[in-house]
Amino acid sequence: MRKTILSLALICCGIQAAVAADQCAETACVSVYTDTNQIIIEARKGSTTIKKVITQATKKPVVKPTPVAKAIPIFMLPTSAPQVVIKKPRVKRTYKPRVKKAVTSVNLNDRLTTMVPTAGVAYQPEFEPLINVPVYFWCDLPSLFQSRVDIIGEIVDVALRPSFEWSFGDGSFYATTENGAPYPNGTIQHTYTRPGTYQITLITTWNGSYTHNAATRAVTGTVIKSSNALITVVKAPTTFKG
Repeated sequence: MRKTILSLALICCGIQAAVAADQCAETACVSVYTDTNQIIIEARKGSTTIKKVITQATKKPVVKPTPVAKAIPIFMLPTSAPQVVIKKPRVKRTYKPRVKKAVTSVNLNDRLTTMVPTAGVAYQPEFEPLINVPVYFWCDLPSLFQSRVDIIGEIVDVALRPSFEWSFGDGSFYATTENGAPYPNGTIQHTYTRPGTYQITLITTWNGSYTHNAATRAVTGTVIKSSNALITVVKAPTTFKG
C-alpha cells in the first residue's frame, strides 16, 4: 500500500513538472528577485534562460568638443606675376590589411544600466543649528522608481518604493515612508540636547512589485542603500541684560 502511494506521488510530481515545462516553452516564465543588493530579472523560455540586472550605472566620461581649425586668409597674387605651381612628389603608401577581431559570445547575464538611486541627505538650518531647537531633515529620492525591461521578447515592468530609517547620531532613530521636507512642511524633525558633531545615517530599503503579462507579483527580497552626512550642533550664546 505504501509503495502504491509513493508511486502515485512520484507520478503526480512528474506530471506537474511536465506541465510547468510546457508553460515555459511557448510563453516566457519570469521571476524578479534580489541578489547581492541588486534587482535580478530572470526569464526562461524553453531551454534558454536570460538574466538582467538593475544596478547603478557608471558615469560616462565627458567628451570635449574637437577644436575647429581657424581659416587662414589667402591673398591673391598680382595678375602680372605668373603663378608657380609646385607639384608634390607622389608617395605610394602601403596599407596593412584589417584583421577582424574575434567577437565573443554575448553573456546571458547582460546588465541593464538603469540606476536605482541613492539618497542625498539635507537638513535645515544647514549652518550650525542650535541645541533644543528642532532640525528638519529630508532626502532627494523619488517616491516611486519604475523601470521597463525587454527580455526574451517579453516586457517586464518593475516598480519599487522606498522606506527610510534615520539615525541622527545621538542614539535616536526614526522610521518612515516619507521623504521629508524643509521648514515648515517637514515631518522628519529631531532636536539635539548637547552640542557636538554627529553623523547622520539614512538607510533606504527598496521593495515593490513587477508586472508581466498583466499579472502583478511581489519582488522577492529588497535592495538596501546607505547615505551619510555630518551635522554640527552648537550651544546658543548667553546674553545678560540689566
